[in-house]
Amino acid sequence: MATALSVLHQQAIRRYLGSTAFAAIGINICITALFKQVYDITGDPFSIGLLGLAQFVPGLVLALPSGYIADRFDRRRVTSGFLLLRLISVAVLVWFTRSGSTSVSILVFVAIGIGVADALINPSRRAILPLIATAEDLPRVIALWTATFTSSAIVGPALAGFLYSIDPSIAYLAAGGSAMLAIPLTQGISYRSGVAPVADEQRPSLRLAVQGLAFIRRSPIVLAAISLDLFAVLFGGAVALIPVVASDRLGVGDVAYGWLRAAPGVGAAAMAILLALRPVSRRVGPTLLVVVAVFGAGTVVFGLTRSYLVAFLALVVLSAADMVSMFIRGAIVPLATPPDQLGRVSAVEGVFIGASNELGAFESGLAARWLGVPWAIAGGGIATIVIAAAFAVGFPSLRKIDRFDDVANVTYD
Repeated sequence: MATALSVLHQQAIRRYLGSTAFAAIGINICITALFKQVYDITGDPFSIGLLGLAQFVPGLVLALPSGYIADRFDRRRVTSGFLLLRLISVAVLVWFTRSGSTSVSILVFVAIGIGVADALINPSRRAILPLIATAEDLPRVIALWTATFTSSAIVGPALAGFLYSIDPSIAYLAAGGSAMLAIPLTQGISYRSGVAPVADEQRPSLRLAVQGLAFIRRSPIVLAAISLDLFAVLFGGAVALIPVVASDRLGVGDVAYGWLRAAPGVGAAAMAILLALRPVSRRVGPTLLVVVAVFGAGTVVFGLTRSYLVAFLALVVLSAADMVSMFIRGAIVPLATPPDQLGRVSAVEGVFIGASNELGAFESGLAARWLGVPWAIAGGGIATIVIAAAFAVGFPSLRKIDRFDDVANVTYD
């Protein structure tokens, strides 16, 4: 297997990682500033939940068509095209901030626009990977991708907190500039020799659109891997309530909030670097279940503490655990999925991931209104631990995975 360094010698992979970095920094700046702005306007954690719900619904509605689009059209062009929709959403946020408006409904509509863009970008972007990396190189490339993505989750929120303290519109301008830089890098990616830019030339039909969903239903390993992430982060969505925790429980300002929002990126990036050097190679299934339980335990600590340092460290630990989960799931899904269906499967997976993040933000905001912030977070962490135990019992095929080769060699009817 190639080393991380040798994989980086490939220009297509460097461009893919570069475009990922700029796009991820841009969206992290935007979301960090957006969640803080809506809470500053309303003082209500439920308003954060509404933004999460607004981001989630487009992913659910567009799951089938976005997957088909990813397999029918050049994935580079689809990704670049909908990055432009992100830019439009950011432009509206700049206008909103400079106009002095306090209309939350406008922010909800912007969140819907961001959700539409993400629903169409993510399946195409994820499905590019097997077209530029061989099956042998894929685990290393995924580790580099996760390192890049999570490093961006440090830079984006930290930069957002600083820029937001100056003026929210400056934060949004920086988000737009970063997204703009991702477009030419995405367009410049070249596929491996002999790989066609369009995976599926068949005419559109509902049957083709639902093939990804049908494949996941037939594959207990893929179903278990992505649904575990769904339920774990759905109930353990502590990140959404960071603006509330920072302001009301820890009593810190915008810059400290930005660093607290960056703490998950710190843990995830550190773990991603470790995975790039020493990726998980044995006891893959049991490791996935254990790290999900660790994620839940970190969430409990974050929910109950009143110490900024403990809160920061809890976010670092839970995100490091989540990074291992992301790495394992990121290798399982493409290894277990036929290449011509990967876009559609990635789209369905995107709904699961979107549910675990955006719908989790809605659940957290709703729970915070009724239970209070501490137990809304800690209760979700406890639920996550229970879910990991339930999956260990309910999905023996996942628990028994030892090596990634075990996934690649499984066939389904």
